[in-house]
Amino acid sequence: MGTGCAVRCRALSKDYGAGNGLFNLDLAINEGETFGIVGPNGAGKSTFIKLLMDLIRPTNGTAEIFGLDAQHDSLELKRVIGYLPGELMQFPGVTAGYILDLLLNLRRISDRKRLHELAQRLELDLDRKYQDLSHGNKQKVGLIQAFMHDPKLLILDEPTLGLDPIIQREVRNIISEFTAAGKTVILSSHIMSEVESICNRIGLINRGRILRVGTLAELRSERMHKMTIVIKGAKPNESELRSSGAVDIVFDGDSITFRMQGYVNPIISLLNKFEVEELDSRELSLEEVFFSEVSGA
Repeated sequence: MGTGCAVRCRALSKDYGAGNGLFNLDLAINEGETFGIVGPNGAGKSTFIKLLMDLIRPTNGTAEIFGLDAQHDSLELKRVIGYLPGELMQFPGVTAGYILDLLLNLRRISDRKRLHELAQRLELDLDRKYQDLSHGNKQKVGLIQAFMHDPKLLILDEPTLGLDPIIQREVRNIISEFTAAGKTVILSSHIMSEVESICNRIGLINRGRILRVGTLAELRSERMHKMTIVIKGAKPNESELRSSGAVDIVFDGDSITFRMQGYVNPIISLLNKFEVEELDSRELSLEEVFFSEVSGA
């Protein structure tokens, strides 16, 4: 991972009114990391990306990319950024290969080797007309145009949307190779398992505001576990479970499900008094962490 700061936002805001937009975002993204920003549709993910790309202008605040202003130095920055938008443009009457050739020509790049390597890895037929491609294959065109000029920063909005599982895995491999070379990735997604598997750090966003930022381990730093136990015969009551640290307790026949924070010794001591047939304990997933943050916000 690089030692510099790839992206820095200070009080970055875009207010669309009625509580919609992005509000007072303070964020630093390091060079060489894959940073995921996750949240439901309408949470502010695409607004954040469009502000970085200077596709919309902020109401307040600033964003810097590699020390340059995202607005005033927009043209220079676009030379070193690969961008996959959430919605792709339409190109009637021309092939996928024609579009990608055109975009390389606009960047004054003559070498087509990387283009063809990416097309092969993502199983894209460059000779097919773009308008005849499925949504997933159009997404491949968008991904290739983002990767093919070897940018310093990748900004990807819902990158695996419409892709089959095999191609999704290949996209994750390409992203890993990209960051291994010291490049930086910002990835927006509402698919939390995807972000969990790819990203070094994660920002949880809802209603235009960042709730928490950290590695997955840091987001789980409260050591919250979800436990399910099956007990034969007599069972602890809710008061006993709560005094041992359990919360969100649900009784379902012989099964009891709950969450607990910190060390599990108190609950284990309690369960030793009963005939436990099954016990399952695991850390919360990113999705569960997110909804925990939302419910507590």
